Amino acid sequence: MTTTAITGSEGFIASHLVEALVHRGHSVRAMVQYNSFSSTGWLEQLPADVLDHVEIFMGDVRDHRSVMELTEGADAICHLAALIAIPYSYRAPESYLATNAAGTLNILEAARMHGTPRIVHTSTSEAYGSALTVPISEAHPLQAQSPYAASKIAADKFAESYNLSFGLPVVTLRPFNTYGPRQSARAVIPATIAQIAAGKRQILLGALDPTRDFNFVLDTVNAFVSLLEADDSVIGRTYNAGSGREISIGDLVKLIAAVMEIDVEVKLDPDRVRPAGSEVMRLVCDSTALQAATSWKPQYTLEEGLAQTANWFLNPANLAAYHPDRYNI
Repeated sequence: MTTTAITGSEGFIASHLVEALVHRGHSVRAMVQYNSFSSTGWLEQLPADVLDHVEIFMGDVRDHRSVMELTEGADAICHLAALIAIPYSYRAPESYLATNAAGTLNILEAARMHGTPRIVHTSTSEAYGSALTVPISEAHPLQAQSPYAASKIAADKFAESYNLSFGLPVVTLRPFNTYGPRQSARAVIPATIAQIAAGKRQILLGALDPTRDFNFVLDTVNAFVSLLEADDSVIGRTYNAGSGREISIGDLVKLIAAVMEIDVEVKLDPDRVRPAGSEVMRLVCDSTALQAATSWKPQYTLEEGLAQTANWFLNPANLAAYHPDRYNI
């Protein structure tokens, strides 16, 4: 049985990845950031028959010894642990450097010491900044328009350097905007759906003009799986995962309202607006490289994914985990 170590496992995408890998026969060693509440985050929502194949490992990617213990004997590592909220990166940039860049370095060094056969490192489409050419291929220049993006670019470059310097078998996945059940309320789709599900008809949002390429979480998870299972030709490469469909935030809100069969009014909340030079105005993905290298391709339309996400939020037990009246930075 393959043993796969996953960092950030208590989070949105990684908790879905844990579930998917168990269903594919993996034994999962799931790192959860140590906390005094003994909380395992979204892993607590997974069925008991899934958790039977999950070893919970309390630790921290910022701690070298913790990472060494996590990865010892692992056949593969999926590194998803990161601070991801862009607004908070303006307030606490050092914490992003420590977690996203130095934490990634700890993973890479541990994998090098242990001789781990496959490492999938997680990047972000924010590394590209506002599109200079569209659709955005992996050859697009990297532009750090926020401290968050800078920390992730640094992590990506560490991964690149460890492949070139030490032959580390690492491959980088660069997902475009992922959404779905369990996503943090700081993101636009859960922020909108949660407000509607809570009965609000005046929706507070930031800038409506930027465009994004939104991808249902199960498509993103399948991209991780495809790179875990691909042959060695993917090693040392970076791959985009996205739908290729571009939609503005304003049109997205209208689509969500239509899917939920509700009329809403959008109100600009200044607290949710990025500094002008930091706003990424346009993102749309070219994922032809990933599709050529693996069997991956998107399976869910935006409408299908939004419907599944809305249904999840409409469950009162799920909505109770959110605070629709609060801006989550």
